[in-house]
Amino acid sequence: MHEKSIHVLIVDDHPVVRMGLKTMLESEDDISVVAMAGSAAEAMQEVERADPTVVLMDLRMPGMAGTDAIVEMRRRWPGIRILVLTNYQEDEYISKAIQSGAMGYLLKCTPQEEIVEAVRTLSRNGRYIPEEISRRLLNTLGRDKLSDRELEVLALVARGFSNKEIALKLFISDKTARNHVTSCLIKLGANDRTEASTKAITRGLIRIDD
Repeated sequence: MHEKSIHVLIVDDHPVVRMGLKTMLESEDDISVVAMAGSAAEAMQEVERADPTVVLMDLRMPGMAGTDAIVEMRRRWPGIRILVLTNYQEDEYISKAIQSGAMGYLLKCTPQEEIVEAVRTLSRNGRYIPEEISRRLLNTLGRDKLSDRELEVLALVARGFSNKEIALKLFISDKTARNHVTSCLIKLGANDRTEASTKAITRGLIRIDD
């Protein structure tokens, strides 16, 4: 049997939840749970040790809050893919998690098939934000229209600039650049940077010719 291609780290402070998720995910042909952690501190150690494809993480954990853990993971491993799976459905938790660097957000009542789909989407470096969550994010962010700064950032994304390069180009922090890119993806309903660029060009929002 070939090796499973998607390696998952489960982070949740409830052992029963961890084991349930592990059993569910490992029933899939392409997913393997390579590590589990009950706190943010343990999660950091396991990311270092196991090098997971996707981190499936709750927001409430002992020691460090989930959103703070997301920020720290993205700082230490910029390419890490984090999928939030939580009971918290308040707008403030959703927006803070996504702006901290999570690439997906699901509630624990989400059907098994959708959780698996989300894990696979993140493994391909895509984003997974269900329609209802996306609508609430838009309400939290204020309006559907892209700001002038977001359009400026999006034009650089379309030219292939990384978040760090965008930050240097616009004299802003890496975190601010990442937040702008995240906001663009949400407002355009795009799963990744390429899709966002394509949609923006198609709609005439940006031009990439010099």
